[in-house]
Amino acid sequence: MLAVTKRAGENDIPGAHRHDDARYCGAGTVVTGQSTVFVNNKLWAVEGDINRHNGGPLKAVYPPTNIRIQNILIIVAPGDVASAPDTIFHPPGPVNPAVGSDNVIAYGGSAGGNA
Repeated sequence: MLAVTKRAGENDIPGAHRHDDARYCGAGTVVTGQSTVFVNNKLWAVEGDINRHNGGPLKAVYPPTNIRIQNILIIVAPGDVASAPDTIFHPPGPVNPAVGSDNVIAYGGSAGGNA
């Protein structure tokens, strides 16, 4: 896996989404799917991790979706998405990951880029 440093002004490049990073709904992500890879002292989120509102499992869709931790796809933000949350207890609105690391990115910053 190749992780590189973002340059100034590259906020649209997919950064590593991590434990407690924000979702668009305001909840933080809870990383439970892996326990070995850290980014900026936080666990890197993987497919299936939920949010603090107890829903919205993450889904890796950002191309090329081929980097894995413990054989589970990583999550980047912006770029990856979340499934529908528990609608009884969750506020309305998207639950996709909103924040990623500002200095560790994946996929070369563009669809089909280098991992």
